[in-house]
Amino acid sequence: MKKNEIALTPPMGWNSWDCYGNSVNEEQLLGNAQYMADHLKESGWEYVVCDIQWSEPNAGKESPYYVPFAWLTLDEYGRQLPAVERFPSAAGGKGFGPIAEKIHSLGLKFGIHIMRGVPRQAVHQHLPVLGTNTTCDKIASATSLCRWNTDMYGVDPSKEGAQAYYDSIFQLYASWGVDFVKVDDICNTNAYPADPYSAEKEIELIRKAIDKCGRDMVLSLSPGPAVIEKAWHLRQNANMWRITDDFWDRWDLLLAMFERCEVWQRQVSPGCWPDCDMLPLGSIRLHLQDYTGPTGPESIGTWTKFTQAEQITLMSLWCIFRSPLMMGGELRNNDDFTLSLLTNPEILRMHRQGEEARQVRRSARSCVWQSRDWEDGSTYVALFNLRDTPGEVTVYFHELELLGKYAVRDLWAHKDLGEEAEGLTATLPAHGAAVYRLKWLGFEE
Repeated sequence: MKKNEIALTPPMGWNSWDCYGNSVNEEQLLGNAQYMADHLKESGWEYVVCDIQWSEPNAGKESPYYVPFAWLTLDEYGRQLPAVERFPSAAGGKGFGPIAEKIHSLGLKFGIHIMRGVPRQAVHQHLPVLGTNTTCDKIASATSLCRWNTDMYGVDPSKEGAQAYYDSIFQLYASWGVDFVKVDDICNTNAYPADPYSAEKEIELIRKAIDKCGRDMVLSLSPGPAVIEKAWHLRQNANMWRITDDFWDRWDLLLAMFERCEVWQRQVSPGCWPDCDMLPLGSIRLHLQDYTGPTGPESIGTWTKFTQAEQITLMSLWCIFRSPLMMGGELRNNDDFTLSLLTNPEILRMHRQGEEARQVRRSARSCVWQSRDWEDGSTYVALFNLRDTPGEVTVYFHELELLGKYAVRDLWAHKDLGEEAEGLTATLPAHGAAVYRLKWLGFEE
């Protein structure tokens, strides 16, 4: 399938949501793109993704949250356009074309977020669907609504013009030079408890529209948790799909991800990437820093609440499992530690070249993961301390189905540890992790 050739390794990039919410602007997008080009591109980071509400002129001005029934910038065919108040280069009908061109000139790729469906404005104004004799109100489903955002009606796939509408928006995105599209309220709609995957047919419309648009695009589906029983359908249609709801900097959410990764570990393959969500690292929640809520602005932290040990655990799990990596923090505010997490060449090699990742065992105290380097056959082993206190984690080679003697390298410490024939033991901080690469030396004499 050509779809699977677009993302042979898990996509890596930056998304504006964790730091700017619904209010990101052109300067912030391009500033993070420049940082990526200067500091991260050589490590494999390439996508710069503009998240939700980019067509809303006043997003973030009065409230950092969604404005019910907000006015959106649309063209005459009901297709969203970037609001020129926030993206000045979009003036004159240029859309995201100028921004995409600048990002491409840096050797990077550009992505956008969209909500599934058709804008309510387009429906209420009876705007025509490009290339058809029908109108947006004729393809909309009044009962297919997002429970957390009021911008859209779902598209009824059975209606004439439904495919044409999706074709028209992806033709527009292709003309702008879009390389990545995150479609929201579609992987798990949450509005239908009996059928969380109720947007299955809309996913198929989107897949067909991308295939016809003339440009390669990564298709990412949100939010989760995705339904494991529909893994076959997700693999057929998407490159990435969320296996969790929004992930933030809380240990309980990170702890829960171990079980989610175990459930999805057999669905990881080139072009098909179960997605653990963005990395809430570094400088986040900047759109909330001046907001005075019920408890005042002092309750809103703008730096990740994860400890350094937890951040290493997060990166270790995401990378051995081979989740897409989408950095959520404002890159220009990175400290040395955050940058070191994103550019560790040995951890990123495991992320790029690992295969057959599996959870070896997990308890309330610890967890062990294993994968194999497809190029040289080395074994990767990640040890996780899930306790709230420091402690040892041990794994024996027979648990890993390994025989013989191995050279051991600590990938976070960048240190060779000698030879081992029995197993590995790490003394780890609370919620900490260690990752090792094992190279076979032969059988013991």
